[in-house]
Amino acid sequence: MSDKELQLDLSGEVIVLTGAGGVLCGELARALAARGASVAVLDIVEEKAKEVTDDIEKSGGTALSVECNVLDREQVQEAARRITDELGTPDILINGAGGNKPDATTGPDTEFFDIPDDAAQWVFNLNFIGTLIPSQIFGRMMAEAGKGHILNVSSMTAFRPLTKVPAYGAAKAAVSNFTQWLAVHMAQNYSTDIRVNAIAPGFFLTEQNRFLLIDEDSGNLTPRGQTIIDHTPQGRFGEPEDLVGTVLWLLSSSSSFVHGTVIPIDGGFNAFGGV
Repeated sequence: MSDKELQLDLSGEVIVLTGAGGVLCGELARALAARGASVAVLDIVEEKAKEVTDDIEKSGGTALSVECNVLDREQVQEAARRITDELGTPDILINGAGGNKPDATTGPDTEFFDIPDDAAQWVFNLNFIGTLIPSQIFGRMMAEAGKGHILNVSSMTAFRPLTKVPAYGAAKAAVSNFTQWLAVHMAQNYSTDIRVNAIAPGFFLTEQNRFLLIDEDSGNLTPRGQTIIDHTPQGRFGEPEDLVGTVLWLLSSSSSFVHGTVIPIDGGFNAFGGV
């Protein structure tokens, strides 16, 4: 097999995922572990991280659950020490921690003019600073090793602002910009064998956005949810496993010249002009 073909065997790789107790990164953690990687499952909620780790271990994989707030530099540094001691030096970092909150979302009960400063700051910090801090700590380890890969999680709203989520959109736009900046910085200053990319998922049902897309009482699509489906050429929300193939490609040697990119995984949403 050519070393440029898609690498499905990740044996020997140590992969760190933040926000890995969530729906999307939990699925990625399971998929990467199933391909031989040793996976560090980081989440602010210890029970959620442990659930994912238990699933991986029951399937014969290797995983370590770590309670970690990505906004607490000391916690991230301690997580890095523990991962190195128990799994080995991390080769890959996936910055999956992120999300939105109702207080930072416009709607019938909250006008844009009344969004609290602390709600907007919370959303921005979680998505951007929560990507910056792990990238600094694990990125330093990659710089010392002369190799590695950082994969960030952006969003469709980084390409075109979506209604109702001003803080989330601004934060994800920052993640995309930072991805490009860090790609150049690491290659020019440390090693051309350190790659930095991002994925930009379209609309997947998660704990953070379900309240916007599904009516809690009826279980039907909200008007916003229906609009999204109408503007997604494939006519559905994404499933967590829809992320796996693209992530495997980005982490493999077959994408060795892919650097500083933000890859949409959106069912065609970003390509559709609405008419």
